[in-house]
Amino acid sequence: MDWETFVMTNANSLFRTALAILGDHAEAEDAVQDAFVKYLEKAPKDVANPMGWLTRVLVNGCKSRLRLKWRQVGELPDDLAATGAERVELEELWQLPARDRAVIHLFYYEGYSTAEIAQMTGEKEGTIRSRMSRARGKLRTLLEEAQ
Repeated sequence: MDWETFVMTNANSLFRTALAILGDHAEAEDAVQDAFVKYLEKAPKDVANPMGWLTRVLVNGCKSRLRLKWRQVGELPDDLAATGAERVELEELWQLPARDRAVIHLFYYEGYSTAEIAQMTGEKEGTIRSRMSRARGKLRTLLEEAQ
């Protein structure tokens, strides 16, 4: 595998995932870099799905960062800024808890199936489907309140 091509192909997708979870541009960049370093150091040589392995490491790293006491979620990052109705939807999405944002982002924006998300997050597929259902309900409520 050509490392440079692998990084260039997957870095943007991983960054968007980390940004959706963490909400901070610099922290998302750090999380992506940490995930790539861990891939180099610890990934099994016969990993069947390198991007899946890397995404799981990234999501777990983001969860660890969220548990830090000093961490505070700020404003909606400029990288996720949109206009009009899209902006409202993004702002409402940002009001969801980080775990819900992660699942919604991986499913709708990155195109992963619930089985793949379950594998990446280390949770059961039923848990992922339940979390998505609850997150959709919360989003629906938030969007109705915003109108």
